[in-house]
Amino acid sequence: MIDNFRKKLRGRRMIVFCASLIAVFFLIALLAPWIAPHDPVKVDLASKLESPSASHWLGTDHLGRDNLSRLIYGSRVSLGFAALIFASSLLIGIVVGSVSGYAGGWLDSVLMRLCEGIMAFPNLVLVLGIVGVFGPGLTQVLLALMLVQWVYYARICRNMVVSLKERPFIAAARISGSSSWTIIRRHIIPNVQRPIVVVGTLEMGWAIMDISALSFLGLGIQPPNAEWGAMIHEGTAYIRSQPELMIYPGILILIVVILFNVLGEGLSERYGVSKR
Repeated sequence: MIDNFRKKLRGRRMIVFCASLIAVFFLIALLAPWIAPHDPVKVDLASKLESPSASHWLGTDHLGRDNLSRLIYGSRVSLGFAALIFASSLLIGIVVGSVSGYAGGWLDSVLMRLCEGIMAFPNLVLVLGIVGVFGPGLTQVLLALMLVQWVYYARICRNMVVSLKERPFIAAARISGSSSWTIIRRHIIPNVQRPIVVVGTLEMGWAIMDISALSFLGLGIQPPNAEWGAMIHEGTAYIRSQPELMIYPGILILIVVILFNVLGEGLSERYGVSKR
């Protein structure tokens, strides 16, 4: 019993620790215009590729732009748009999964075959295909990632709803005369949203990596805007002389993804939610 209590306590501390650090990153992204020491897109060729100094704590890039300021502003794209993808995909997935699982029949079959068809392709390959059709740009990347990721939440939600709709409280709601939409809104969605959000925490790390990977390939954020993946791409030309141009954003991506993964694992274990 004591060992079990200690394990739960360590798990709770890890969840709080990771959530706190993630909150700090989001706070930095939110306050970027006030805490960034320089304009992230201002070019100063006289100061290009400078080493860390009092005026530029992390040095400058090949165009004389302040690295620290670009990292801070880059977090707004990497974290902000990952959160937008997560929220939008989660909303679509919960609605589609709830309707599919509760309605059953031909509607369930059609929606689940659609999900299976999309899930048959690797996410990044499918996103690359969609972006290739509509052209590069952050808006296209966001829409492509939303179109790909909602199916995962829909599948999980549907499976949960199939078991939930046989519970006595759902039968009681039907007998009382509640409509199907009322039952879904008041009884189904509240019971599936927390497990789905817990599992979705793991997907935040994937979303950040996908955004960074597409920006690295030149399909996401476009110059001169700052984004961690795009900064790694710009630093490849100076990998021998100025490797820190790649190292700084790479470390931030690594840290944030690990934090989301550890948080997701901890929440999944704590609430007994199965992962992907």
